[in-house]
Amino acid sequence: MSHRELYCDVCVGVALFEAPPCVDSHGTDCPELICIDCGAAVVIATFPAPVTRLADRRHRRQPTRQHAA
Repeated sequence: MSHRELYCDVCVGVALFEAPPCVDSHGTDCPELICIDCGAAVVIATFPAPVTRLADRRHRRQPTRQHAA
């Protein structure tokens, strides 16, 4: 089991968290962690960030502006 120091909301401070035996074959990289002191559980999940729309604007054609006569 791996140990990590994280903030625990129940203990109101930094505490050691450990990954329980994982049935999903994550091993030490299991996203489920349990506080050693109080038993509170946390899930650490990462999600791929979508590409911002700014990258799309480079390929768009800008509208032509007409000047006043």
